Amino acid sequence: MSRERWLARLSILLMAGGVAVLIAFAEVHSVALVLTGAAGACLQLAGAYWFLAYRGPRRWAAFVLAVLAPIAVLTLYALAHLLWVAAVSLALVLAGLAAARACMGTLRYRSAPERPARRPEHAFLIMNPRSGGGKVARFGLAEKARAAGARVALLEGPGTVDVAALARQAVADGADLLGVAGGDGTQALVAGIAAEHDLPFLCISAGTRNHFALDLGLDRDDPSRCLDALTDGIERRIDLGLIGGRTFVNNASFGAYAEIVRSPAYRDDKRGTTLQMLPDLLRSDGGGPHLVARAGAADIAGPQAVLVSNNPYQTGDIAGLGRRARLDAGALGVIAVTVTSAAEAIGLARRGRGRGLIMLSASEVTVDAVDAENAEGAGGAAGAAGASQKEIPVGIDGETVLMPAPVRCSVRPGALRVVLPRNRPGTRPSRRAFSWKRLARLAGFGRIDAAGEDPGGTR
Repeated sequence: MSRERWLARLSILLMAGGVAVLIAFAEVHSVALVLTGAAGACLQLAGAYWFLAYRGPRRWAAFVLAVLAPIAVLTLYALAHLLWVAAVSLALVLAGLAAARACMGTLRYRSAPERPARRPEHAFLIMNPRSGGGKVARFGLAEKARAAGARVALLEGPGTVDVAALARQAVADGADLLGVAGGDGTQALVAGIAAEHDLPFLCISAGTRNHFALDLGLDRDDPSRCLDALTDGIERRIDLGLIGGRTFVNNASFGAYAEIVRSPAYRDDKRGTTLQMLPDLLRSDGGGPHLVARAGAADIAGPQAVLVSNNPYQTGDIAGLGRRARLDAGALGVIAVTVTSAAEAIGLARRGRGRGLIMLSASEVTVDAVDAENAEGAGGAAGAAGASQKEIPVGIDGETVLMPAPVRCSVRPGALRVVLPRNRPGTRPSRRAFSWKRLARLAGFGRIDAAGEDPGGTR
């Protein structure tokens, strides 16, 4: 707590210093300096939104605006001989904000209990040699797994291997642990089968992005360290997401992302396809289906994108949503984005204080899509009955599929027995979301209890 208090005081001093420099050297121009910078930032964000939302001459005019806005601001500062003042003031404020975030501390919660894992006698591991750019061969995963007593099935050769059938046959043959070295989609498929038979599951971080491994704290640079769990590991129960009878370990996405990835042209030209499709997906007059969702008791009408995650993502830094604080909270996370104008895009950049961003948690989420002409009167997921589309594209752990509408997502608390190595370099505490109130209390303008919590706060 002493370190956090001093960081809080330092942050206030740095931010006050930035304001002091502005007032001392810009004098009567200080207000104009701030307003000019804010206007330039808003114009840049608006230009970026218009570039994504329109085609043709308007798109390129927006691009020019986004590029020229910051240049114009810097030029005005230089002409007024205040460029160095703005730079020093901004640097002090940013340093103060960095110190403020560092002093927030970490979240404390009761996680699922760990226990020593029983060493498996008939471990069965499925490995994709192509996943992650060839990590299976590069780290000798198959050889090391066999040396630890596991049976390994390599997904090699022409044609598509039925991974689910492979895993189920292994269970029928007496496997007492299932594991995967591959992408998150394959991890989810086999994890669902392991949960179905109450078998331990081993995640090996040999995929490209390894989001599931990240949240488990596994070493993503050296996937061979995950194999330590076969000989000296711990076991913990975590949740699984369920969507239309299919398991997911990370998230299911609806709307813009799923629509773009589903396009046949996306694989060959990701950037061009995205720029071509985004205008219709971002603008309300695009003519396509409109999403409607119900998350718990909340209705969400007309978002361009909905992300349903197996446990909520951290919300302390909206620019870096990529980690979940825990995987055993027994809840789905829901993030819905609605950006239909430049003003809403600016509001979204201000960390979701406007209507453009909705974040909540629920035990069940239903997502439907209605025709554009019926969307206005749908009034939410429940009101869309009779107007829904037959199928909705859904990105499930990075793989896009079409699912019958409406699509129901739920969570299975503690469904998966995951086996982990004792030493996990990716394990780190989750930081609190930034709070001005907590900053003031830490700096000495309020009381913090012995555990580091605001009096009456929640953990």
